[in-house]
Amino acid sequence: MSHTVFEISTHGQGLYELTDEVARWVAGEGQLEAALTLIVQHTSASLLIQENADPDVQVDLKAYFARLAPPTSDPSMSYLTHTYEGPDDMPAHIKASMLPITITIPIISGRMALGTWQGLYLFEHRDRAHLRRVVALLR
Repeated sequence: MSHTVFEISTHGQGLYELTDEVARWVAGEGQLEAALTLIVQHTSASLLIQENADPDVQVDLKAYFARLAPPTSDPSMSYLTHTYEGPDDMPAHIKASMLPITITIPIISGRMALGTWQGLYLFEHRDRAHLRRVVALLR
């Protein structure tokens, strides 16, 4: 069993791929068969396994969730009260509550068992830059 922490610098809302970084760490651990569990240690970001071939998928996901939970400055969100950290704060918590913050990926033959077009992403839901932490446990 082993663990590590990945730090991802974000610069606003969007998907940040960490597939290659995690794959390098997994390969270096030498475990041929295992379960990799990841958790993002924040309440306004999520983890996703998503298509990594066409960048339009990322653009569309960001646009969809922006429409689903717009900033609190949007009149449709006037009922929200948690606005202390800005108009993107509560919508970020809503998005993170709808999407996974943990992911488990099988490791087979020393590699993550992802499909051909699948990548591992941190989905940042806040407008400003953040340093996000993703804890990985390989067991």
